Amino acid sequence: MNVVVVGLGKIGLPLAVQIAGRGHRVVGADIDGAVVEKVTTGTAPFAGEDGLDERLAEVVAAGRLEATTDTSHAVEQSDTVVVVVPLVVDADRSPDFSAMDAATTAVAKGLRPGTLVVYETTLPVFSSRHRLAPLLEEVSGLTSGRDFFVCHSPERVYSGRIFADLRRYPKLVGALQPEGAARAVAFYEAVLEFDDRPDLERENGVWDLGSAEAAEMAKLAETTYRNVNIAFANELAVTADAVGVDVRAVIEAANSQPFSHIHQPGIAVGGHCIPVYPYFLLAGRPDAVLVRQALGVNEAMPAYAVGVLASMLGGLGGRTVAVLGASYRGGVKATDFSGVFAVVEALAAAGARPRVHDPLYTDEELGALGFAPYHLGDQVDAAVVQTDHEAYRALGPADLPGAKAVVDGRAMLDPDRFGDVAVRRLGVGTDAAQAVPPTARSSTSR
Repeated sequence: MNVVVVGLGKIGLPLAVQIAGRGHRVVGADIDGAVVEKVTTGTAPFAGEDGLDERLAEVVAAGRLEATTDTSHAVEQSDTVVVVVPLVVDADRSPDFSAMDAATTAVAKGLRPGTLVVYETTLPVFSSRHRLAPLLEEVSGLTSGRDFFVCHSPERVYSGRIFADLRRYPKLVGALQPEGAARAVAFYEAVLEFDDRPDLERENGVWDLGSAEAAEMAKLAETTYRNVNIAFANELAVTADAVGVDVRAVIEAANSQPFSHIHQPGIAVGGHCIPVYPYFLLAGRPDAVLVRQALGVNEAMPAYAVGVLASMLGGLGGRTVAVLGASYRGGVKATDFSGVFAVVEALAAAGARPRVHDPLYTDEELGALGFAPYHLGDQVDAAVVQTDHEAYRALGPADLPGAKAVVDGRAMLDPDRFGDVAVRRLGVGTDAAQAVPPTARSSTSR
């Protein structure tokens, strides 16, 4: 097959490599010339994806993968187009289709009869049918369902282990017409391999959900479930702080019963997916009360953590506080919706002087993000663990000299290593928990 993958980011590039690795000819299209240049030479434009460097170099050397900035020209020579460009939210938390519309327009300009167009980007329900297919028709002059076919097949992978996840999870597809669904099933069966999953009620493989809307909603359901579950865990953590118990012991006990699957609490929910996709669901269903309240619970946790720290010290005015971790997730150099921004904002609002440390970022990079950098070993009054970087597990009082209190928002630290320094994990109630103002304790229920 001749395949175009539009968008060579952390999802699109590994997918292009996977398809090329199965023997097909792939052209990766991206508007970033620097990304295209690197891919053309067989060099990954980002780090941290297991197996990508070797696999990319292999398929480029074999002539099965090339890259271009001319999406329309690439589409002219293809029979299948997979679109994996970002769909984000704007300042009002509404879906911003600007990148998606631009990519769809570029695809439409090169679209020829018989082409299958698959959208892997997570979308609000009805986006494929009511926005993207009509845009393809308008620009190309062709008719969906007769001249070309549109399918939604949401990506379900996790950065860092994409190749393993492509084998592990069923590939969901949903098209606008039966012929498009059949084409999509055949396509993915030709480019993917699947692990045996005896835990599934159906055989692992390509699952046709019957409509684009079902496929769109399935991805929103699985990601929003995690946001709602984390919100419940955070509510339990706030309650545990108030009553003086360890929420993780409570969750472990609850989860020993097979019908309970409570996630772990934390200072923030960050990343490209979990804090964003619930807003895609709300875009089509603004009265989804549970979803909206869960978002409010999770978005209030950074301020709650700062409130806990303030109660431990009797106030934060004039105090220097180290925020440990800028990344949204440990081991990942990315700050998309990271809790660091809200933590720093809450500290500054409380009169503190926040400083940010992250082993993956230079002082210049932290400065570009708007943060004053902190170096382990510098004098500080207190600290907040924001990111679960593995390196933080080994921290002790010598790394935070002068600190009188530490709030561990990720359950990373060993309190026994800190001696007289007060270390509080969120959801581990102590006498200090009773000093948290009632308004802070209830803030996550708004």
